[in-house]
Amino acid sequence: MRIFLCKLWKYKIFQKLKEATNLHEQVTNGNDKLDPTILSTPIHDAESSADQEVASGKEDSILTNRQGHPIDNNQSMRTVGSRGPTTLENYDFIEKITHFDRERIPERVVHARGAGAHGYFETYGKVGDEPVSKYTRARLFQEKGKQTPVFVRFSTVIHGKDSPETLRDPRGFAVKFYTEDGNWDLVGNNLKVFFIRDAIKFPDFIHAFKPDPVTNIQDGERIFDFIMHTPESLLTITFLFSPWGIPANYRQMQGSGVNTYKWVNSQGEAVLVKYHWEPKQGIKNLTQQEADQIQGKNFNHATQDLYQAIESGNYPEWELCIQMMSDDEHPELDYDPLDDTKLWPPDKFPFLPVGRMVLNRNPENYFAEVEQASFGTGVLVDGLDFSDDKMLQGRTFSYSDTQRYRVGPNYLQLPINAPKKHVATNQRDGQMTYQVGGAPGQNPHVNYEPSSLGGLKEAARTGKEYTPWVEGNLTRQTIERTNDYKYAGERYREFEDWERDDLINNLVNTLRTCSPHIQQTMTELFSKCDPDYGRRVAEGLASAGRANADTEFGGPLGSSHTAEAVTEAERTGHPADPY
Repeated sequence: MRIFLCKLWKYKIFQKLKEATNLHEQVTNGNDKLDPTILSTPIHDAESSADQEVASGKEDSILTNRQGHPIDNNQSMRTVGSRGPTTLENYDFIEKITHFDRERIPERVVHARGAGAHGYFETYGKVGDEPVSKYTRARLFQEKGKQTPVFVRFSTVIHGKDSPETLRDPRGFAVKFYTEDGNWDLVGNNLKVFFIRDAIKFPDFIHAFKPDPVTNIQDGERIFDFIMHTPESLLTITFLFSPWGIPANYRQMQGSGVNTYKWVNSQGEAVLVKYHWEPKQGIKNLTQQEADQIQGKNFNHATQDLYQAIESGNYPEWELCIQMMSDDEHPELDYDPLDDTKLWPPDKFPFLPVGRMVLNRNPENYFAEVEQASFGTGVLVDGLDFSDDKMLQGRTFSYSDTQRYRVGPNYLQLPINAPKKHVATNQRDGQMTYQVGGAPGQNPHVNYEPSSLGGLKEAARTGKEYTPWVEGNLTRQTIERTNDYKYAGERYREFEDWERDDLINNLVNTLRTCSPHIQQTMTELFSKCDPDYGRRVAEGLASAGRANADTEFGGPLGSSHTAEAVTEAERTGHPADPY
């Protein structure tokens, strides 16, 4: 009891000193509008005042170790004589080499290859011609001209972090908004639809598209073995094997939230929404032949294009549009509006502009910002909400769980991931704790809630709570309105002639290495989408002939003559004598 009273007395003294010196943290500048120059502070500006006092003048450029010790010999380890052996107390070498051994964190399972940039989002204050407040109370959208800092990470999905940016693959399009109410992550792809509609199939889908676990080569037979049993993928497959499967670069590609979300207004009323990023630079895609030629010259071309554009002041810009429909099941439609394998027809649900995004600053350090950037579909602010989309529900758990494994439990304390506002939480400790998120005047002895001893308190509600009605039996079922073929056929017919030609060519190049029963089934599925679609694939396969299973297997999706490349390397290689 005496110990507790002593702590309480110390806490009261601590509070009085705080009040006397007026120590408080200013979270906003008082006019409900964030200052983007403050919120976009580069990482190197976050060093402590003590660091700034110690590091001054010529000492700024002096090499030190992580303990701050000056290094006067960075050329040689400590050894017995000039030839060695080395000694165990080589502290500078041990620190240097052991840190080098740990310079990489686990690679993302998907979206490993990425590029990123900083910028801002500017709201129009309207949804089309209507006030945005009619549909959402999210504060970042309310005031016309209001700017919110953002960080964007573009990526490819399937292959590793140093893989070519010319491969046939969906592109990731993830945006982190640093709003006055905390972070909002809008995590999507360039393609507006996805391969599957139930999150339990996500590991299977990714395993099928990843390289073979034995040969370590991506294999079309594995992919279409999965797709032939998953006809919901046909619309996305039609996009992927067309030129839309290889965007020319990141600046000239669309982005989409893919899943269905909700907007909630101050009365607690919700609408269903889909998000779309439309590039002001226009849209450009590549044929397989064009991509092959570019890859032979530069397999980092999209990262270089983005970096050079921003560095030269040619800032890329996208307009954010939403599609919106009432929050119900819509039985009048022949598809489920929560089905992420379907598009909402823009003639029925038009694209409504709500703001624009400009990317105007390159990262200062790729690893610290792009590689450690961590996104999650569950990161929403007040006025934004989830739908019952099964894929969204699964992604919401998986994405943040991935970051805790990959970066660590305190990944949100890293500057690139931390909100640009005050954080006050009772979460404590864990690997690599950088700071304790408390409030000015908070009793440091109280890390729980509720409390009468100076702990944190709940926030006041900002609007009427959204309380959707949920009812039904717990089951394991697919949705009723699947309609797997109609919209893939429509997209096939809407393509231009050159897009259809490239689509058929890429499908044939990949399917010709598959077993006959897979070829037959896929041809039948394409015919259900459109008779001409299936007929052209069948004719292409008959003309190309069956691949030699012993020498022709695997390779980049859509590519031709992959087996020839193997023999050509041996045939054209120049002999050399051993040394």
